[in-house]
Amino acid sequence: MSDSDTSSHPRPIAASAWRADTIVLHAGYNGHDHQRSAAVPIYQTTSFLFENAQQGADLFDLEEEGHIYARTGNPTQSVLEERVALLEGGTAALAVASGMAAIDMAFATLAQAGDHVVIASQLYGGTQNLIAHVLKARGISSTLLPRDQWSQLHQSFTAHTKAVFVESVANPSGDVADLELITRQAHAHGIAVIVDNTSATPLLVRPFDHGADIVVHSATKYIGGHGTAVGGLIVDGGRFDWAAQRERYPQFSTPEPAFHHFVITEKFPDFPFAARARTIALRNSGATLAAHTAFLLLQGLETLALRLDRVSSNTHELLDVLVQHPEVSSVSHVALTSHPDHASARRYLRGGHVPGLISFELQGGRDAARRFYDALRLFQRLVNIGDSKSLAAIPAETTHHLLSDEELRHAGISPGLVRLSVGIEHPEDLVADLRQALQHAAPAPHHPTERTTIITPALALEEQA
Repeated sequence: MSDSDTSSHPRPIAASAWRADTIVLHAGYNGHDHQRSAAVPIYQTTSFLFENAQQGADLFDLEEEGHIYARTGNPTQSVLEERVALLEGGTAALAVASGMAAIDMAFATLAQAGDHVVIASQLYGGTQNLIAHVLKARGISSTLLPRDQWSQLHQSFTAHTKAVFVESVANPSGDVADLELITRQAHAHGIAVIVDNTSATPLLVRPFDHGADIVVHSATKYIGGHGTAVGGLIVDGGRFDWAAQRERYPQFSTPEPAFHHFVITEKFPDFPFAARARTIALRNSGATLAAHTAFLLLQGLETLALRLDRVSSNTHELLDVLVQHPEVSSVSHVALTSHPDHASARRYLRGGHVPGLISFELQGGRDAARRFYDALRLFQRLVNIGDSKSLAAIPAETTHHLLSDEELRHAGISPGLVRLSVGIEHPEDLVADLRQALQHAAPAPHHPTERTTIITPALALEEQA
């Protein structure tokens, strides 16, 4: 019997019946279909063979499912896509070269020159820069909406609004979006909602359960989890009725000139958004995820559930130190009852976990933040989040440095704000490093210059007398 003969091998149980901890290890892959390889192979090839001329034509016409050229996908990438789609509760996913590529392609799939989007004011700085400047240069305008105005979201809509974009757990503020409030208003006007679920992961928040239509990830962060690979994901919820919103989204229900004039909702009724993102945005932009990178992200995904357990417990330990320390003026985290989104966190976060992002300010402001930052020994000074290792950044000087003072204010970022991304080290070691760095945050004690008295011999004699 050849390696490719699977007739005697039982097929695995339907992955939809599995829980998240099992999906991350097994979904989308049967080793008996891949030379009996227990690990997902790296398909390091640019192209895929055709059996004959007819199969080649059928593949290019999307009449047959399969891989053609690695710019639009490969088998290693497909396993990653299926696992993340199942974790999110979506119908299909598309893996791309980075989280920013995922966001860019999500907007490119929905909007063009003359269109409009509404975005949360508290977003990752790179996302804000993309929307405020790059999309603007393409003719796509945007409205920035502060968190306290989400109940009036509908007032920002126009006939050309194509999307509402929020982060489920904001970076770096840690705010938790009221997804049901947002999606209810958007859907009442036939507008799709995109949720960046990077900071939460589907193990903490599943946006589709609360009405979202598209989910994006920077897989570089918690999904990869080891700081070794850059990638992004777009997940299609499969529930938005694009055909019913033909006037707002004609690209989904009218012939597509960029690909054989097929109608996307007819060709791919279960996942039209993901299909259009792959066949139009990815195929023509080339923001391809490498096969080896997909393999690295799969390796990280396997331990996601275990890592989040430790991240959550470590976060609680560090919060206990920060809220009581005299050098700390404020702490922002939804686990604290003082946080304005504490109730939303209890409503939306799953599994009893809390996010691993902590933001805080020090009594001495920016100068104190720098002293604290430079004194860290275990926390690594860099701008990633979601790594197994604990990380620290000063957002105003790094991830959000391109934002204006006004944009920083809207994002809730002060010049001295410090962001921690909590990892999986032993909690006592993290606490020790935090405490010693906080000691350095205090300004050096000021010792007034002591007056020096020069004693002459005569005076000395008088004193002796």
